[in-house]
Amino acid sequence: MTAVTPKRFTIAEYHRLMELGFLTEDDRVELIRGELMQMAAKGTRHSVCNTKLFRELDRLVGDTAVIRGQEPIILPTDSQPEPDIVIARGKADDYLSNHPLPENILLVIEVSDSSLEYDQNTKLALYAEDGISDYWIVNLVADQLERYSQPYQDTQGKFGYRLKQIALRHELVTLPGFPNLSLELNRVFPG
Repeated sequence: MTAVTPKRFTIAEYHRLMELGFLTEDDRVELIRGELMQMAAKGTRHSVCNTKLFRELDRLVGDTAVIRGQEPIILPTDSQPEPDIVIARGKADDYLSNHPLPENILLVIEVSDSSLEYDQNTKLALYAEDGISDYWIVNLVADQLERYSQPYQDTQGKFGYRLKQIALRHELVTLPGFPNLSLELNRVFPG
């Protein structure tokens, strides 16, 4: 009897599917550990928060880094997720030949409501495994910011972050890599 296994894709094969027209931007999929994953639909609260967050980060960071909104990043685990926000080193044109790699990334942010469990488990483990030093979840369910740092692998081989800090919607938080820049969370959370 032959076991049935899912077809896993490399990043190159994923890009080839797009080049051939099998996948388009309208498909709303991302490559996670070689599998095509359907991205969750974004509600209005998610969209408003993402828009406000992008605007605040762009205002704070200016030309000292690149703020990317819902754009791909390349990870060594055959993954090409599209986080809600990424702060990457350099200038936008630095990413003409390829999307940011882990060594280019200062911060990955996911805005989460319906995708909260997925972002707290699957995405968190993925980003930790690939060496993303700082990962934030804007938790719209609890109206709080979850800040994760110091990726590690435990004795069972699972990946996670050593530190988790919670910030409430009325607090200020310092941006990783920018010790003089603080984000006012009340300017980010909707409502």
